[in-house]
Amino acid sequence: MRGQERSVHNELSGVVQGASVQAAVVHGGLHIRTGGTAEPQPPWQLPPAVRLTDRTVEVERLDRHRALAAQRDHPALAAVSGLGGVGKTALALAWLHRLRPDFPGGQLYADLCAQAPAGPVDPAQVLGSFLRGLGVPPQQVPDGVAERAAMYRTHTADRRIVVLLDDAATAAQVRPLLPGRSNVTLVTSRRRMSGLALEGGYQVHLEPLSPEAAVELLAVTLADDRVATQPDDARALVGLCAGLPLAVRVAGARLAARPRRPITTMVRALTAERGRLDELAIDGDHGVRAALDLSYQGLPREAARLYRLLGVHPGTEFGGGVAAAVLGSARGGSAEGVSGAGTGPGTGEWPDPGELLDVLHDANLLIDIGEDRYRFHDLVRLHAVGKAAEEETAAERVAVFRRIADHYLATATRAERAIDPRHPLRERSYGPGPVITEDFGDGVRAALDWLERELPNLLAVIRRARTTGEQDISWQLADALGPFFLRRKHYDIWHTSHAEGLAAARELRDGPAECRMLTSGGQCALGRGDTANALEMFEEAARLFAAAGDELGYARTSNYRGLAHQRAGRPDEAAELFAWAAAELRRCGDPRACGLARLNAADVEFGRGRLARAAEDAAEARTALLTADDSYNAARATTLLGRICLGDGRPDEAERWLAGALSVLREAAAHYETARALDVLGEVAELRGQRELAQGHYREALDLYVGVNRPGPADGVRERLRRLDEAGTSGSGAGG
Repeated sequence: MRGQERSVHNELSGVVQGASVQAAVVHGGLHIRTGGTAEPQPPWQLPPAVRLTDRTVEVERLDRHRALAAQRDHPALAAVSGLGGVGKTALALAWLHRLRPDFPGGQLYADLCAQAPAGPVDPAQVLGSFLRGLGVPPQQVPDGVAERAAMYRTHTADRRIVVLLDDAATAAQVRPLLPGRSNVTLVTSRRRMSGLALEGGYQVHLEPLSPEAAVELLAVTLADDRVATQPDDARALVGLCAGLPLAVRVAGARLAARPRRPITTMVRALTAERGRLDELAIDGDHGVRAALDLSYQGLPREAARLYRLLGVHPGTEFGGGVAAAVLGSARGGSAEGVSGAGTGPGTGEWPDPGELLDVLHDANLLIDIGEDRYRFHDLVRLHAVGKAAEEETAAERVAVFRRIADHYLATATRAERAIDPRHPLRERSYGPGPVITEDFGDGVRAALDWLERELPNLLAVIRRARTTGEQDISWQLADALGPFFLRRKHYDIWHTSHAEGLAAARELRDGPAECRMLTSGGQCALGRGDTANALEMFEEAARLFAAAGDELGYARTSNYRGLAHQRAGRPDEAAELFAWAAAELRRCGDPRACGLARLNAADVEFGRGRLARAAEDAAEARTALLTADDSYNAARATTLLGRICLGDGRPDEAERWLAGALSVLREAAAHYETARALDVLGEVAELRGQRELAQGHYREALDLYVGVNRPGPADGVRERLRRLDEAGTSGSGAGG
């Protein structure tokens, strides 16, 4: 602190953004950390471990392999194979959880869904999830598998983590998901992953439990003295379960719910059931199937109905909202505008879906994955699908899928409105209902987080809907995700979902729907830097609007076409389209879209150095957008006015515009636009000789530019910071 500033009285004036401290005297060190520079928390994604019985030999082999890999300074890779239900995941979780103290960098988990109805998960999708879990902003996640894998290896090269790749289909699916050095990766699969030998993969094959270990597991499951007092029946029961832990747990759960029933009754029932199911066995899992059938028969009627109807769900996990939709129940969510929401067939009222999920979980038919969410073991899912096919008509299964799809569409539409209330919304079409909407909380962040969590399920519904004749669901759900993708930048999933939605709209021959998919897909292409493809989609949408005589749609699309030309470096074509669009949108009665076109035109004029024309367009755009209650885009126009004022040699006026824009942009979490405003404020401070203030603005802008993957602006800020640092070192710069 300079001598003339040492005073009990102190003043803070001017424009201050970000963290600041005002104090008379400070003793000791002063450290300020802003949210933009906080280190991301390590990911702890492993599901909870379950009790492990008699796998001591396998655990010791895994420990030895890990120790040998560490001695050689190699990553440890092991693959655990075995029958469905033999306990591969239980072994993996028990072992990896033990390693947590030695791997503070985190735990990554992915279900690769080798047995899922929709097929195995694309490695690119898993890599995107892993990178986000490691703290990479969504905007920085590249598109291709190779690029994502390279970034993943970079981010895991110097941090000690464990990775569980559960239920893998092939070695080719696994290879891109292998992390950098000094890490442990465990793969589970029904197949032996011999293809991982070149990567140093160590093979562990699990056999069913020995009779003694299976009896021990049964005793733990029952938690009473029946195994001790009925040892022969206990051995007979685990023999009928073929020593498979899943079958033992399922049979034991049914007995545990009937504490007065002797084990021998279960032995007699399972003997008969196993004989009936022998021809249905897959991969030797007849013990599981027999146990599942007995457990299913012992369920309350409504729990059994929920169990088999959940087999219609196309995704891999679900919660109470999906259960309510499956049952057609208004409980567990809110029912929207449909008949039948309030009474159940023959019951007087709907059962509580949460209670029924608890019943299924207690029967070991569902796996609790936390936060009131569940998933099936793959064999259990197949069993539920089979029961639905046996006991429900094809029409009822179609109706159940429609209720599931309507649940996701209605909730995604509610989230869409929360994220962007001004997003043009075409009326959604639903089935006969009831339509159950999940309560995800209030606010933009809650809406974004719900969509993020449900994204795999939403994509599964979009895909399934096209194959079941529900194309309206496919394109409408893709449409509802538009504002989410604009915020979270998951370009690969955006591209996939809108390709499905576009195909669905074309199959329906719904021209307006096709246009919405084309414009949204074009925005995705612009974000990915594929301006040629974006322009092609925008122009196709324009042709469809023109053919339909939709003047408003054509004018809006002309604005998008202008953006594509601007990004491609053709300012003359862009300016012509923006000017035409602004005039037509005003004539068509869309002042907000007109304001956006004027804002785009102002940006082009500013780039050409025509400051007076740019200022006129930006001011009119700001007024129109404020009138339309679009504060975010009005703040963008305000930022541009600040840039124009600075370019015209009016830094004081520029500062006033930028300070006003910054508060709005921060509140909207608009990181790129916030960075642009800070960048210009840094230039204002630098022009005034306020070096320290300029450095503060530049550093915050740099953090935000990096966070949203804008390398060009980030490089420019780095150069300005370097210049200021050199000036400070030489003593030629003035303090701010």
